[in-house]
Amino acid sequence: MNWKLILLLSMFGLAMALGTVFVIPPGAEPLLWPVIFITCAIVIARKAPGKFFLHGFLVGLTNWVWVSAAHVLFFHTYAAGHAKEMAAMQALAVPNIPIIGPLVTAMRRYALPIPGASGVVIGALSWAASFAIRAVERWRD
Repeated sequence: MNWKLILLLSMFGLAMALGTVFVIPPGAEPLLWPVIFITCAIVIARKAPGKFFLHGFLVGLTNWVWVSAAHVLFFHTYAAGHAKEMAAMQALAVPNIPIIGPLVTAMRRYALPIPGASGVVIGALSWAASFAIRAVERWRD
């Protein structure tokens, strides 16, 4: 595992976490995340020593930590700039399951993303990019 690579790529998540709280408008966020995911996947496919999916998953999980921390620490600032998103989160139904219900309620309260979801996406993209990059390299030779 290349932990340095994982931590460095997670800085995109930290930048987005702080950016969405203070600078980036809500409409731009859905356009920027795919760029970050694809960039991370390509870098992982080129630089990781293997286990491309796991590297991507851990980058996404670390991004979740950054985004969740920013949403909780700067909640009032985030909520003020994302009124539509906050209203949409409040409209979601909460399951009446002992452990899941309170967890979903807390995630709704702070507009937290689903843990690991971006990791699965980045992991899958990294895995696919590793095949594509190896195919191109074989074709060039």
